[in-house]
Amino acid sequence: MTEKKATLNFEGKSYDFPVYSPSVGPDVIDISKLYSTTGAFTFDPGFTSTASCESDITYIDGGKGVLLHRGYPIEQLAEQGDFLETCYLLLYGHLPTKAESDDFRERVTRHTMVHEQMHRLFAGFRRDAHPMAIMCGVVGALSAFYHDSTDISDEKQRMIASLRMIAKMPTIAAMAYKYHIGQPFVYPDNKLDYASNFLKMCFSVPAEEYKVNPVLAKAMDTIFILHADHEQNASTSTVRLAGSSGANPFACIAAGIACLWGPAHGGANEAALNMLEEIGTVDKIPEYVARAKDKSDPFRLMGFGHRVYKNYDPRARIMQQVTHEVLAELGIKDDPLLEVAMELEKIALTDPYFIEKKLYPNIDFYSGLTLRALGFPTTMFTVLFTTARTVGWIAQWKEMIEDPKQRIGRPRQLYTGEKSRDYVPENERK
Repeated sequence: MTEKKATLNFEGKSYDFPVYSPSVGPDVIDISKLYSTTGAFTFDPGFTSTASCESDITYIDGGKGVLLHRGYPIEQLAEQGDFLETCYLLLYGHLPTKAESDDFRERVTRHTMVHEQMHRLFAGFRRDAHPMAIMCGVVGALSAFYHDSTDISDEKQRMIASLRMIAKMPTIAAMAYKYHIGQPFVYPDNKLDYASNFLKMCFSVPAEEYKVNPVLAKAMDTIFILHADHEQNASTSTVRLAGSSGANPFACIAAGIACLWGPAHGGANEAALNMLEEIGTVDKIPEYVARAKDKSDPFRLMGFGHRVYKNYDPRARIMQQVTHEVLAELGIKDDPLLEVAMELEKIALTDPYFIEKKLYPNIDFYSGLTLRALGFPTTMFTVLFTTARTVGWIAQWKEMIEDPKQRIGRPRQLYTGEKSRDYVPENERK
């Protein structure tokens, strides 16, 4: 990074602050000493203009619709690689050699099972508990079972915890699904690849033989890749903030899961599918589009636009293709929701209102359709997002722990409450 200067004129004085130029992206003004030198804070709700950390993991250019992991375009990773290769890339910073890949896959595979006593945790949840509620509780409880990987000062323990999280999350997610639908848990089958193993744990039953469909397994693997990491989003920032206090990695990931559950974040694909079901048929689209344009109407088209991307979400293009491949493989030709989705996409790409506001279809628009076709209920959509995003959270957490410049998170505020006042006894209050 090259250093430049930015000058702030405040209350008759001038202050210089360093300006850093990243490898890609806009310059960053270092205001870490703003308060100590000027006595003032910045005000940035949502932190949309604030870089909270230095990172070399993921880069997004929302204006151009670019997503890079360690410099590699998401399109190339999704079309030419697989999820565990992407995991290795995010964790170690480079694509693995054949020997490195084989070793990494073997190490992940060794950790796919969960402690047998963890099965009892599920019995404590109501039978109709939301799977994300289960995920929050069970993942948070991992630290009670794996004491040998909670010392964040130990590099070896950090890596063991990382591998355990990546390996066990599909197992826990599948258990949450099975509990949700009242079927017995299915143990991992370590002869299968990551995505195939997950599908088997979700959809096989002891009474019948189950064969994984390779087209569906490839689709699941691609979905995992597309959701693996997305820079400093809300849940990743939550993981980093929790980790900045020195919390163990399992607790930090549980915090990320809780944040991801929100409908404005990980729950967006579930909301998008619910919207398509509400619209129902193509002939009703004009009515709902008109409502979406009406500021006085609370209805909103879900799955369009993105907080970061002001262009077409690059993941959405890949997800669109995956959706069609899955529907074709399953013989779903006349799906009313798909017809509604395609017509909405056409409108979004041609209607001046959508173009002006840059409301392009995002990944949530298509992923909900695909997961529905794979057989998952909408309540499981965010769980699958969690399974994929775990590696991104772990990579970001690991980077933060190893960064000597990181400090405990402590945002400031613009206080607008009462000034200092004296306590009044209850019998004297009016």
